[in-house]
Amino acid sequence: MPKASVKTIFGTALRSLREERGYSQEHLAERAGLHRNYVGGVERGERNIALENIVKLAQALSVRAKDLFDALP
Repeated sequence: MPKASVKTIFGTALRSLREERGYSQEHLAERAGLHRNYVGGVERGERNIALENIVKLAQALSVRAKDLFDALP
């Protein structure tokens, strides 16, 4: 079985934090100033997210940017 990519692991961690807060993808995207399709793509591991967008999402989730990396190997 192939190992999950870094993008997929990051996206799963982002989805988990979003769901813990009860946010929809659309709500999170709005809080972060991003498009909802972009957030969905990040969560599915389809997007190679930029550092600036990681910071925006972390702020929208009220976590530190480094918290989004906790699940990475």
